[in-house]
Amino acid sequence: MPKLSDVIAVLEEVYPPQWAESWDAVGLVCGDPEAPVRRVLLAVDPVQAVVDEAVEWGADLLVTHHPLYLRGTTTVAATGFKGRVVHTLIKHDIALHVAHTNADHADPGVSDALAEAVGLKVTGPLVADPTDPAGRRGSGRIGELPQPMTLAAFAAQVAAGLPATAAGVRAAGDPERPVRRVAVCGGSGDSFLAEARKAGVDAYVTADLRHHPASEATEAAPVALVDAAHWATEWPWLTLAARELTGRAESRGWPLETRVSTRVTDPWTAHAPMPYAP
Repeated sequence: MPKLSDVIAVLEEVYPPQWAESWDAVGLVCGDPEAPVRRVLLAVDPVQAVVDEAVEWGADLLVTHHPLYLRGTTTVAATGFKGRVVHTLIKHDIALHVAHTNADHADPGVSDALAEAVGLKVTGPLVADPTDPAGRRGSGRIGELPQPMTLAAFAAQVAAGLPATAAGVRAAGDPERPVRRVAVCGGSGDSFLAEARKAGVDAYVTADLRHHPASEATEAAPVALVDAAHWATEWPWLTLAARELTGRAESRGWPLETRVSTRVTDPWTAHAPMPYAP
């Protein structure tokens, strides 16, 4: 059975911490490097419901995409919800490891998984990493559909390919416009609207699009926008990461079991549709 330090070394082979943004907080949050690891649970958010799932399943390691302490802290007291997460993990001998923007920039990474989920064949990164001589790593991805379809049909395909959330999927643009070449970015991607426009894609799939950037982007160029829930656009990566970890564990002869959490941790829990006629 591998030690925690062995499993972390494998995770950092796939998602090296040096690929993370300078503001990010990735790596081991808590856990004994010498402790044995048999079960690994993967999830998007390190929230209490996910930690409770890890306890119930008997996980030794929880790997999440989002950091628990992105901006640092001076206390892990159980008086706050983040402190309670840490206390629960330590009490049950469960380690926590974060792969965030280093997983975004990896090849394959978060946006590769998103592209696959919505039916695209990836052709390259949206914003290439200048340190990658192969030109495969970077932020976001550009891909193509096997056949053109209308924006309305593509938005429905995105909704069907991602896990269901209360907010669903929104689209900006003519519902009948043809879509073939598409950019995607898992998570909050409005900072790459200009790059999507320069790439000459028909549509851009991401999350957390705000009114003014979206309005300006659709006015500046004929790029359709497809906006899904942040959690939903990053969830497909969990299966990819589990597959990578399991494959490398098997090659080393480790009896490692992985599980992807299906608990919906998107914060929006209800949606009230309104009568609407464009």
